[in-house]
Amino acid sequence: MRLRGKRGLVVGIANDHSIATGCARAFAAEGARLAITYQNARALPHVRPVAEALRADLLLPLDVTCPDDMDAVFNRIAAEWGGLDFLLHSIAFCPKADLQGRVVDCSAEGFAQAMDISCHSFLRLVRRAEPLMAPGGSLITVSYYGAEKVVDHYNIMGPVKAALEAVTRHVAVELGPQRIRANVISPGPIATRAASGIAEFVGLIDDSYARAPEGRIVSIVEVGQVAAFLASDAASGLTGTLTHIDAGRHVRM
Repeated sequence: MRLRGKRGLVVGIANDHSIATGCARAFAAEGARLAITYQNARALPHVRPVAEALRADLLLPLDVTCPDDMDAVFNRIAAEWGGLDFLLHSIAFCPKADLQGRVVDCSAEGFAQAMDISCHSFLRLVRRAEPLMAPGGSLITVSYYGAEKVVDHYNIMGPVKAALEAVTRHVAVELGPQRIRANVISPGPIATRAASGIAEFVGLIDDSYARAPEGRIVSIVEVGQVAAFLASDAASGLTGTLTHIDAGRHVRM
């Protein structure tokens, strides 16, 4: 029960199969109290069962492009809990035409939207979380190997995730004096709703089976276990790090 008594905000649950769901389950299993968000009314029927199963304290609407939504979430957390111990950011979006096209053909509008929702939203959450994290806390975001190497069909999300990893390192340095840690987890390919927008996604799955040293893909359970560790005091010496959870796929060309 490494997270007993800790309070965490989970952003990015779309349904029962989301990476954020695996993380939320691990947080709850370790004793954490949770605030869970859902994007809109259409998403609520898919997120509510997860929140109810985990007995989340709070289930709140959050469109990360809406400042009022963000303010409302953190105001509610401040009122209900008086503080926050950890935050998981697990969201990404890019318009389909830009995601499935060449990087050089990506529209300015599509690039800006992908960066705003997938990367800058993390900074907006961090700014609001910082005053609630005293005397310290843990910030976790989710990337992918395509941020480091060119992965076929991952396209513009590679540069976007690379930016997310870079800003997380800056967050780690800037919030380090407050004992707020910031880390990135990088799972291998997992069949989630977000992944369904990637062209030839099944090829990434096949590649992991063929090239991962363990000859397999990972589950959201395994990702959650690592996220729970990073949220806990057991990871107090880790900040600014990138942790691959991909059965070793990243070590091979």
